[in-house]
Amino acid sequence: MTVEPGDDTRTRILRAALDLFAEHGYQRTSLRQIAERLRLTKAAILYHFPAKEHLLSALVEPLLADLEALLDAARTQPVEQARWTVLEGWVDVMLAHRRPLGMLFHDIALVGRGDTYHRLMEIAMRANDLIAGPDAGRRERVLATQAVAACSDPIVFFVDVSDEVLRADMLDGVRRLLTPAAAVPEPDGTTAAPAPARGTAPDAAPTSGSRRRPGRPRALGREQVETARRMHAAGTHSVDAIAATLGVSRATVYRHLESE
Repeated sequence: MTVEPGDDTRTRILRAALDLFAEHGYQRTSLRQIAERLRLTKAAILYHFPAKEHLLSALVEPLLADLEALLDAARTQPVEQARWTVLEGWVDVMLAHRRPLGMLFHDIALVGRGDTYHRLMEIAMRANDLIAGPDAGRRERVLATQAVAACSDPIVFFVDVSDEVLRADMLDGVRRLLTPAAAVPEPDGTTAAPAPARGTAPDAAPTSGSRRRPGRPRALGREQVETARRMHAAGTHSVDAIAATLGVSRATVYRHLESE
């Protein structure tokens, strides 16, 4: 256990508890073990944390507080900006709390049905609402729930992947999930053709005189143009990020932005 200068007793207890929970699991770690590691009495532990579950709640508190602050910041933003503020911020918060998140994943049943559990459920529901947007139907709400999972679950399963690499992979995955109508660039730079819109026939096979080069679409639909302009006006996405989200080239994005 690392002891930082200026650590008070409560902070030292939490550090020791997190280390021991990670080594042995919550169930197999006793308050006496925590006390022995710190050379304190069990009574000293109980003075700060009357029960072991209070330690678990305290270790999860910074994660919950950061998620609540993120959602508070996003709720006043326009729909599209709020959606990506939540998704990108959610990944960053999860990565910042990788250790306690891994502990919570393995001991989620121990949170019980108390205040921590209810806060966690409320946070998840608020995030789903912001990602789905107002007046969302069942399909949009299902996708929003899947998006939150895509911004959480990989962190506890890919513990050996660096924050930078995992963040890029997670955000790429959630963009693919939420932008099915647009072709999303593959990691090798190629682009899969978008599926035809519902109710329209697929394009006819190209003739020798009308052969089209493979790659990103050359134009955006009306809704995509509006999305690109909102993202650009909000100032939260670069042209590169907008192009990646919509599955087009930077030149295509610039062309539509310049035509405003």
